Amino acid sequence: MVEIVLDRPAAHNALSTAMARELATVTDRISAEDTVRAVVLSSSSEKAFCVGADLKERNGFSHADLMGQRPHFRAAFGGVLSLPVPTIAAVHGFALGGGFEFALSCDLIVADETVLLGLPEVTVGVIPGGGGTQLLARRVGSSRAADLIFTGRRIDVDEAARLGVIDRRVPAGTDRDAALELAAVIAANSPVGVRNAKRALRLGLDIDLATGLDVEDSAWRATAFSGDRAEGVAAWVEKRPPDWPGR
Repeated sequence: MVEIVLDRPAAHNALSTAMARELATVTDRISAEDTVRAVVLSSSSEKAFCVGADLKERNGFSHADLMGQRPHFRAAFGGVLSLPVPTIAAVHGFALGGGFEFALSCDLIVADETVLLGLPEVTVGVIPGGGGTQLLARRVGSSRAADLIFTGRRIDVDEAARLGVIDRRVPAGTDRDAALELAAVIAANSPVGVRNAKRALRLGLDIDLATGLDVEDSAWRATAFSGDRAEGVAAWVEKRPPDWPGR
């Protein structure tokens, strides 16, 4: 299990170019490591998960500067989204713009009672560019996503839970612990099974049911003939915890 900590607390973890580069680098490294079983994305700031792009850095950017930053931002968001193992966002306080998009890029969102979520990009003359227009609609439907994106309004934990934006709601100050506990539960399961289950889930999102069932069948075959399946069955028969080979 790996924890990635957003760590610019003085700026409420506003996403700078340097921070985006670091995130892209670390997610690339994690993706290449086959011993990782789950990833938690958390924050070192007491007041925020991440407030989105660093607008102080962007103030005065030329068009060329903005376009030069864009690949680094896409690599950061894409790096989180493409991690091959389950990802869990531990969210509290402000999770706005790119911060909300980082959470949406994870498979599961654990949020505490203090959370305020929103995509306010249209209020400052841009649109969500870290996957927000696509990922939010896939979570809550296009009309609910349109409401949040077109207005730029913030939602609290009650509305987030009602809309299905978050997956687990926890008491204030416990989001990180709850996310780590959830990651530990996931990490105890078959690494091969969990990775292939995530692959089937992701690939099946935007295809018809028949094709999706073929994707599932392919993932099942990749798991069923693995060392993990043999160990899982043996452990069940012998009434002992499995020692997953992870291959």
